[in-house]
Amino acid sequence: MARSLADVTYNYQVICENIARAAQSVGKTADDITFLAATKTVDAPTINHAISLGLRYIGENRVQELLSKYEDYDLDHASLQFIGHLQTNKVRQIVGKVDLIQSVDSVKLAREISRCSIKQNISTDILLEVNIGREENKSGVLPEALPELLDEIKDIPAIKVRGLMAIPPICENAQENCKFFDNMRHIFLDIGSKNIDNISMEILSMGMSDDYAEAIRCGANMIRVGSALFGKRNYPT
Repeated sequence: MARSLADVTYNYQVICENIARAAQSVGKTADDITFLAATKTVDAPTINHAISLGLRYIGENRVQELLSKYEDYDLDHASLQFIGHLQTNKVRQIVGKVDLIQSVDSVKLAREISRCSIKQNISTDILLEVNIGREENKSGVLPEALPELLDEIKDIPAIKVRGLMAIPPICENAQENCKFFDNMRHIFLDIGSKNIDNISMEILSMGMSDDYAEAIRCGANMIRVGSALFGKRNYPT
């Protein structure tokens, strides 16, 4: 669908104001919150317009789409991350191109990221995805399995766990998601207090277009906003 750059400009300003208010309500500032734009189906010129406004983080959900737009992103002024479900056979296509992979939920995937990173003589930052709502149709490790996953991943070379990511179930209103956000915050803080080698709890990525303000108030320091910035989108199947 065609997008008005004026609309993107207006939406960006509104989101930034909402982030600032939500952060202030819990004793933080907007600078404490990473605003990442989810850019699935958004063309590169529109993404680059948002970057020109001050957006500094963009995230793609699909490997093929990321690759198709890669040469056109303004990556001199923004960090590119991968935020969708990642198949192990596609890892090699994005390692070295993205600054962070947000959706690691298995030792197998972590090992493949490590293998591809070693080949390029780099280290790749990752988040572990938690299925906080225990939904069968969603990826992510169950909360009770997270300690075992951390224990297995901490010694894998060329990757660095920098935090956690979660997508709660769809609720009738944003307030209902707070119980999931609160659970994630407790898990995040508990892991951070253990000072596990090669595991740093710097990033808690949760909250999207309909609930990012609630997520911030519940402890998120990274939000992933798509439709609130770029408008509603018709996703391909």
